[in-house]
Amino acid sequence: MVANEATAQPAVAEPVTPQVVAKGLRHPWAVAFLPEGRFLVTERPGALRVVQADGQVGAPLQGVPTVAAGGQGGLLDVVLDHDFERNRRLYLCYSEPADEPGAKANSTALASARLSADGARLEQVRVIFSQRPKVASTAHFGCRIVQGMQDSRPDGTVFLGLGDRYSERDSAQKLDTHLGKLVRVNLDGSVPKDNPLVGRAGALPEIYSWGHRNIQGAALDGQGRLWAVEHGAQGGDELNRPLPGVNHGWPVITHGVDYNGSKIGEGSAKAGMAQPVWQWTPSIAPSGLVWLTSDRYGKAWQGSAFVGSLKFRHLVRLQMKGDTVAGQQSLLQNLNQRIRDVRQGPDGLLYVLTDAPDGQLIRLLPKP
Repeated sequence: MVANEATAQPAVAEPVTPQVVAKGLRHPWAVAFLPEGRFLVTERPGALRVVQADGQVGAPLQGVPTVAAGGQGGLLDVVLDHDFERNRRLYLCYSEPADEPGAKANSTALASARLSADGARLEQVRVIFSQRPKVASTAHFGCRIVQGMQDSRPDGTVFLGLGDRYSERDSAQKLDTHLGKLVRVNLDGSVPKDNPLVGRAGALPEIYSWGHRNIQGAALDGQGRLWAVEHGAQGGDELNRPLPGVNHGWPVITHGVDYNGSKIGEGSAKAGMAQPVWQWTPSIAPSGLVWLTSDRYGKAWQGSAFVGSLKFRHLVRLQMKGDTVAGQQSLLQNLNQRIRDVRQGPDGLLYVLTDAPDGQLIRLLPKP
């Protein structure tokens, strides 16, 4: 049986104090940490902004790629290169407009760029991956980025969690498309030679795992292992630990049902398809994922996973016991705001972004 919130025991409460760092952000989607206590924040409508340590929000950076803003699409994830302080390189994920002017089809794209010395613009912008095929849809772009690690060192690869674009859910099982997949490429966009489907006839070599619906959070744990959270339909939101060449089942298996209440696929389990480590029914609409490695909140929280909930407007702490979830705890319920992203800062503290027209960047302070 897959664990869910009905079977796990609640974790012991550990209160925090939310401190607003910045406000006035337009549907912020992701935050990265710049030197000198500054932040880099994406806004879904298409702006990338530097937030100063004192909370001052800067003007939109120049040179940001044009995005297909609308619905769930726009400028989404941002991640700094591991060697950013030397090379000023970063990676952006966004909904890429159609190839032809006026066409409605779009896709998820991953670009590398360099932040200018004055922090005012992006330079050397280059698309290193573009999901194919493009689809006329404003939903399920996925778009979470994680840089790969091996033996505690960057391995020169990057993972990108994708969605099935909603209207093309059956394509999540087809290996000749990127829809509903987790892909892995080198930082220059080439395909790693050890990807699981390299050389397999009829399969796209970028694919790392498949059978995903809409990956909205991805992160490495303290051991450098990849985890991801994704949306189910009605019920069946999932926490997964993707492994190379593994089929996660969507839409053949799911713990949820369709929005009209009808059954999806063949049931909740099938041989050869992975079960989630954890599933939420009812759905919480998870977004953002981080493993807390610091001890800033005490030993009880160290090693926990944190996931934002858009639907229930809180932050979820998953108490981990090995590779299983031993309990969960709801935090920040009094904020009553959609939590879009959660990250651990260089100071060891947790930061969250709230998804709203007047979104906020919030630092979580430990209480004595």
